[in-house]
Amino acid sequence: MKKALISLLALLTVLCLGAYLFRGPIALALMDRVVAARMSTSLLDQLPDGLNVLLCGAGSPLPDPKRSGPCTAIIAGDHLFLVDSGTNSSRILSQLQVPQGEIDGVLITHFHSDHIDGLGEMLLNAWVGGSRTQPVPLYGPVGVGKIVQGLNQIYSQDKVYRTAHHGEDIVPSSGAGAVARPFPEPAPGKASVIFDDDGLKITAFSVDHQPVEPAVGYRFDYKGRSVVVSGDTKKSKNLEEFAQGTDLLVHEALSRTLVGAMTAGAEKAGRHKTAKITRDIIDYHASPVEAAQSANAVGADHLLFYHIVPPLLLAPLEAVFVEGVSDAYPGPFTVGRDGTLVSLPAGSDEITVEQLL
Repeated sequence: MKKALISLLALLTVLCLGAYLFRGPIALALMDRVVAARMSTSLLDQLPDGLNVLLCGAGSPLPDPKRSGPCTAIIAGDHLFLVDSGTNSSRILSQLQVPQGEIDGVLITHFHSDHIDGLGEMLLNAWVGGSRTQPVPLYGPVGVGKIVQGLNQIYSQDKVYRTAHHGEDIVPSSGAGAVARPFPEPAPGKASVIFDDDGLKITAFSVDHQPVEPAVGYRFDYKGRSVVVSGDTKKSKNLEEFAQGTDLLVHEALSRTLVGAMTAGAEKAGRHKTAKITRDIIDYHASPVEAAQSANAVGADHLLFYHIVPPLLLAPLEAVFVEGVSDAYPGPFTVGRDGTLVSLPAGSDEITVEQLL
């Protein structure tokens, strides 16, 4: 028995030594398999028919390791739309195996930098990685044309280099960049239908993010299911009008308690300009409780928080963030993170929530 145990230990030692000595070739072989598996798999193929909402960015301009810049992917049947594209949103989509070449369009809520500063990388990955032959449509209020013009100009040389290097068959120059699809900001009480095809209807409505104007939210209706994405706004009666009866309300939220603590800390550190900024941002965002009040007013079946301010860097801070929410809204709610997936299958009342990252 003792000899057998010694022999087994010796064998294990040899195997471990061999694995260490040949770790490079082993890792390369594993990489080959992993890359092939990932490139042959798409998250879109695994989703039920219905409305599927994926947070490709649940955060704000403030760094948060669990939340990238604001981005919400909406998958309805064969259609894939993004609402905004903030920092790292393209990388999150890649991690989640969402093929960016299949994006039907990006819906811009407003022109704050944190909602558009991931567009360049996303457009590049949609083009080069997806071999698009047409640019990505960017829908948004009047003014979106300036964003498109600037992006296309910034990447104009990159476009030349990549096509010259890889060839028109691989990277068609016609698919680079974006094309603007502007619409007038709807007046309060009015809405604009900006897409209506294959059973998917997308409606834009104005929200209150003054002094930022224009600013809109979007409603998605598909096969009896509905989702509303607020964009940046304080508590908005107009949003509540157009979100009536929605299954899922995806609403931004800023904790005044936590931002107040940031302001106090900035003042103590002598960062008076920073303190001024943190005071200012309170007046054009909804608090978690106000978002919950809106969810209750519209009869939403689920509330998903995104564009979360400030970063929730410690687990106990999430409890502070949602304090009072259950009193304002009796339904289930989720504090979003990158990779939060909410599925609303067609022909049912079911709502499932998964965390993919």
